[in-house]
Amino acid sequence: MGYFTGKKILVPVDFSESSLQAVTKAIQISEDPANVTVVHVMVPLDMVSPGVLFGGLTDEKRTEHVEKHAKEEFAKHQIAGVAFQTLVGDPGIKLADFAKENGIELIVIPSHGYTGIARLALGSVAERVLRHAPCPTLVLRQSKK
Repeated sequence: MGYFTGKKILVPVDFSESSLQAVTKAIQISEDPANVTVVHVMVPLDMVSPGVLFGGLTDEKRTEHVEKHAKEEFAKHQIAGVAFQTLVGDPGIKLADFAKENGIELIVIPSHGYTGIARLALGSVAERVLRHAPCPTLVLRQSKK
């Protein structure tokens, strides 16, 4: 029995292979998928983007799409019993706020390992979570192949 067995664990996902592996790792750590909450954070819609102006794209429609995609991906990766939620906002801040508001005791997050220009352009959600998280954060490094 580990220190985080039975504790509330948060796993942010972007549906990459490494984020889905992080969900599996969190379930192993917790030993009960019911203690694991998986969160996908969508960036806010830009009011002048074509999908909003001409296509009627809304956060509700995006949330429905993400939830459907999550069910498919979880089934494909044999992930069951976890809670799933979709949020809208800055991923690093939203995840830290969610952890505070929900009494999360551990965040398990993958690192995509971007460096140089890619890291500057894309930012680092894992780094922002580390800075703002109210609880221990386990960053799973992507293995070099």
